[in-house]
Amino acid sequence: MSQSREPFISLALYHAFKWSVVSPMLHTYFRGQIYGVENVPQSGPLVVVSNHASYFDPPIVSNCVRRPVAYMAKQELFDIPILAKMIKLYGAYPVSRGSADRTAIRSALEYLNKGWAVGVFLQGTRTPDGRITDAKRGAALLAAKAKAPILPVSLWGTEGILKKGSAIPQSAPITVRIGKLIDTPSSTNKEELEAITQKCTTVINEMHDLGR
Repeated sequence: MSQSREPFISLALYHAFKWSVVSPMLHTYFRGQIYGVENVPQSGPLVVVSNHASYFDPPIVSNCVRRPVAYMAKQELFDIPILAKMIKLYGAYPVSRGSADRTAIRSALEYLNKGWAVGVFLQGTRTPDGRITDAKRGAALLAAKAKAPILPVSLWGTEGILKKGSAIPQSAPITVRIGKLIDTPSSTNKEELEAITQKCTTVINEMHDLGR
C-alpha cells in the first residue's frame, strides 16, 4: 500500500466512527453548520490549525474537513491498554504536557510525510470563549519541515458542549468555518514562522467573530 494514503484499518475505523457517531451528533444534536469545505485538499500532507474550546474539537474538525486528521493526545491516555489501541488506530499520537516533546513532533512529521492531515490547536490549550490570544509557532514549524500547506479552521460554540461539573454533552449550536489554504512556509526562520502564525490567528479569529 502506498504511504501517501492513510492505512486501510484507520480509514475504516474513521469512517465507521464518523458516520455512526460524530456526523449524526454534529448535524442533529449540535445543529452544526459548516462553511468552506471546498477549501480542503483531499490528499497530500496538510496542517490543520484551529482554535480550541472543547474536548470534542478533534472529531468535529476531522468530520468537517472530510478526511482523517491525526491529533496529539495526552500521554496518560496511552497508559490505558484498550483506549490506547483505539486512539492509535485513529491516528492519535502521545505528547507529554509541559515539555518540548520531540517524540510527538517526530510522530507528527511521520504522519505528514505519509500524506496525512495533522491537526494542531494554535494556542495549544483550550480557551474559555474559543478565541486565540496566545498563538504558538509549532504548527508553522511543522508545516515548514513537512513542506505542507496550512488550513485554518474556526470552531464557534464548542465551549458550550460540556458545562462545568457535567459529563453529559449539551445540545449547543456549533458553526465551523474553513478558511483558504495558507502557503507552505519557505523556511524555518523565526520571523517567517511568527508572521505565518499571526496570519493564522487573524484569519481564525475573524472567522470566529462572524458567529453563528
